Amino acid sequence: MNRFERFPESQGEAQLQYLDADFRIVRPGRFVRCAVTGEPIALDDLHYWSVDLQEAYATPEAVAQRLAEVGRPKA
Repeated sequence: MNRFERFPESQGEAQLQYLDADFRIVRPGRFVRCAVTGEPIALDDLHYWSVDLQEAYATPEAVAQRLAEVGRPKA
């Protein structure tokens, strides 16, 4: 299952497994929450996430804030 295949959508929060260039829908829903701001992110608008931390981010600034908090992953 990938982001282009659709479940019958639930109205609530989705649960996703974040992959390198995609995500897998574990529990259907319309949105996920930003791990930094808590704001809802529609699945169609989800562009930023961490595979290592398995969390979503609303903006590039939220990504930068989280990386500053946890430290950058080692390459």
